Amino acid sequence: MSLFEGEKGNCYEVKGLYVEEGLTRRLQALGLNDGTVITVLNRKKNGALIIRVRGTRLAIGKHISQGIEVEEKCNEK
Repeated sequence: MSLFEGEKGNCYEVKGLYVEEGLTRRLQALGLNDGTVITVLNRKKNGALIIRVRGTRLAIGKHISQGIEVEEKCNEK
């Protein structure tokens, strides 16, 4: 599933990044690598997501979140 389909409060493990090469490198530099666990903190109406990655909060747009393949890891609700 894509990260865009993820629900607020759940955590997911990154399985792959399927966005432009430059954007992939930038996300990897921010800590979004295969196997990284991320938590969806909030969803905005325009499709943007606020996520927690390795203790840091990031805001990512709909286009980016649709290109991040994840697998559900835990449910913190």
